Order: sequence, then structure tokens, then C-alpha cells
Amino acid sequence: MAEPRQVDPSRMLWLAPLTITCSVLAVLAVREVAVRVIHPSPRFEPLTPAPEIIDTFLGCVGAILVFARMVDAPESVRNYRRVAAVVLVLSFFPDVLLANAHNMGGTWPAAICLMIMHVVVWAICVTLLPSLSMAAATERTKPDRPLSIV
Repeated sequence: MAEPRQVDPSRMLWLAPLTITCSVLAVLAVREVAVRVIHPSPRFEPLTPAPEIIDTFLGCVGAILVFARMVDAPESVRNYRRVAAVVLVLSFFPDVLLANAHNMGGTWPAAICLMIMHVVVWAICVTLLPSLSMAAATERTKPDRPLSIV
């Protein structure tokens, strides 16, 4: 039987910045490919770096806070991933509205690129946070040095 695993709060000190950094870099990589492939209108601001970095940062912080809030509940990882999937689907609605309204030069290819970015950030958050934050229960209770009576 597998040893029970729990979130190690000390891991979150380096895991949160790692998750944000990986997400921002991945979004910028997707943006670079998208700009080279679809050549969006210069008026389409959602595919410029600043909004993508800010939105990715805020989305990751939200995901980290939700994960930290849910972590002590039973089935925490499964429930976190369910919540993240619902939020992912909801995040597509503004992109669909941009594509349909054609505001700021928005097109379906540009909206699909934004949706791909959402999926990339979602995948990073639902993978890194649960997998790297967990420690075996015995690992958390091990003393820093060997016990000795001498």
C-alpha cells in the first residue's frame, strides 16, 4: 500500500514562483508561435506581451491560492483538478466573445491561440502544484538530525 502523502507547506515557498515562472514562459512561447503563424491585427491587444504576462500571473496566483485553500480537504487533488477544469472552461468565454464581436481586430484564430494559452497554464498548474507539493507523511516528520542521547 502506498504511503499517505500530504502537502508540505515549505515546498510552496519555491513551488509558487516556479509555477508562475513556468506558466509565464510557456504563455510567451505560445504567443511567439501564434504571432508568427496567424499574424494578428496590431490592434488585437490580448496577444501583446503585457496583458498575457499580467493575466497569467494573476491566474496562477489564483490557482495557487485555491490549491492552498483546498489542500487539507479529503480528495484535495481530485477536487482541485475539478475546480481547475471548470475555471478553464469558463476562461474560454471571453475569448469566444472577442472572436464573435471582432473587437480590437479579434478573429477565431487569435481567440483559439488565447484558449491554447489557457490550456497550457491550466496544465502546468494542475500538474506542478499537486505533484511537487506533496511529501510522504513520514518525510515531513523526520528530524533534521539523528536522535541521540549522547
